[in-house]
Amino acid sequence: MKIQIDLPETSTNEIIYSDEYKDILNLSVAKIQEMFKSSGIILFRGFGITHELMQVFAEQFSSRFTRDDDKPLVEPNGFVSSVDIGMHEISPHRENGSSPFSPDAVWFCCTVPAAEGGETLFWDGIQVWQKLSEELRNLFISKKIKFVHKFPADKWKHFLGSDATISDAKRVLDGFNNVKYQIDQEESIYTEYICSSVVQTKYGNQSAFVNDIITGNSNLKGSVNLELESALTFEDGSLIPDAVIEEIEKVMYSLTQEILWQAGDLVMIDNSRFLHGRRAFNDNRRRLFALLSYLNF
Repeated sequence: MKIQIDLPETSTNEIIYSDEYKDILNLSVAKIQEMFKSSGIILFRGFGITHELMQVFAEQFSSRFTRDDDKPLVEPNGFVSSVDIGMHEISPHRENGSSPFSPDAVWFCCTVPAAEGGETLFWDGIQVWQKLSEELRNLFISKKIKFVHKFPADKWKHFLGSDATISDAKRVLDGFNNVKYQIDQEESIYTEYICSSVVQTKYGNQSAFVNDIITGNSNLKGSVNLELESALTFEDGSLIPDAVIEEIEKVMYSLTQEILWQAGDLVMIDNSRFLHGRRAFNDNRRRLFALLSYLNF
């Protein structure tokens, strides 16, 4: 059964309810694919989802999974991670948007919602792009952005697998024409990743402002961060002006939508179209899990 979520008129996401905890694996894969292509985000409610079931369900739609380089894995060699590291607010971002390893879809399931706060927030990048001023649109069409990162061996092996060698890493990185890299004696990899802040959506080929500019700017302030050894600038090395960041934030927060989590919820998000984030909370019982995948349709 398909029911539209009760959200503002600009919302395009959808919700699928279960009657009496029906098996989510009995849902029509083809119908969900069509819904997802149109809406870009689907919430499944009432199916009693666990992180194990989330992966089994996601396998129907995925060609392969990838790992998150920051969040702890539930199983050492698995793909599901816990997202309850800290209880702070998380700014709008594209998952792995500061690297060339950005997945097609982000999956979240909630087994224990926070008593208050902790809602997952999301922004439709198509709407954000349309609402930005013509001046900003022209700026981001004409100028790409650059992320500089240091990836110690344990970090890049999150993406490539625990058995990956430095030769494997070189082969993968050499396949990207927008990545420059250096490797030190400890096999840490320093990358410069250049990309557009405006992407074409996987479905519909529409322009969407989906990137890590807000998160990157709030963390790095346009300069090298000594702890993270990261930086965010325009491609030419110039900083993104504060006034530009402020206009982006104003537009984004006027378009904020939220997921009010219930136990057993599952959400499927198009990472080429939607940014996501989180409200702060203070309930350490909250349990939310994430899975990243490349889609097969």
